[in-house]
Amino acid sequence: MTRTIPTSFDPAAFLANAGLGRRIVELKPNQHFFSQGDAADSVFYLQKGRARVTVVSQVGKEATITLLSARDFVGEEALASVAGLRLATATAVGNCTALKIMKEEMIRVMHEEHAFSDLFLSFLLARSMRIQADLVDQLFNSSEKRLARILLLMAEFGKPGEPETLIPKITQETLADMIGTTRSRVSLFMNRFRKMGLIEYNGRIRVHKSLLNVVLHDQLPEDNAARPKLSAVPPIRSKPARPIRRVQKGTV
Repeated sequence: MTRTIPTSFDPAAFLANAGLGRRIVELKPNQHFFSQGDAADSVFYLQKGRARVTVVSQVGKEATITLLSARDFVGEEALASVAGLRLATATAVGNCTALKIMKEEMIRVMHEEHAFSDLFLSFLLARSMRIQADLVDQLFNSSEKRLARILLLMAEFGKPGEPETLIPKITQETLADMIGTTRSRVSLFMNRFRKMGLIEYNGRIRVHKSLLNVVLHDQLPEDNAARPKLSAVPPIRSKPARPIRRVQKGTV
């Protein structure tokens, strides 16, 4: 009697192929993975392409939360224990290929396959760190430095492998929404980066590694200007006190 040896679970193969409770979907530019208010019943794994996550306020103002790239999960809020609605809209930036995993199948594989749950936990931790970094960036950095950071993230500097220096098409309005400023300010900063040789901009943006100096070392022209040292400032000399004249009694 032969004994069947159970095959080990391969998370990469699971996320690359369709199967029970999951299927591969193709999206064209500006096509939605899901929309704000839809039923949160599935999770998407982005195999190729880029996606943009946005929210719309009650008065109709749209804001971009984040940009996602290949090997990112989209719509993970569907795994909440209480069934709910999508809190945001996920849109394909260019042509995208994604694996749509139904909620029940996602929960099953997380419970049964430790290799997959470890991979998904690593993604959630990385996403949490990214959100925290975005908050710190928004609170303490200038809008110009925030723009430099967003461009570097879109070019995937800091990830394993060679960065994709030519980033997907993105409007200045979208960049302005992401960093919390106006389109005219983004245009000003982009022209400045181009004159400094940090980016090339002709329809699509090509990011150079030297842009890292703006984020890491604040190397902008006004930062290079010489500032007088405190020791060079002459001390303020106080005038000598006038002697106090004593008036003798009986004198006028």
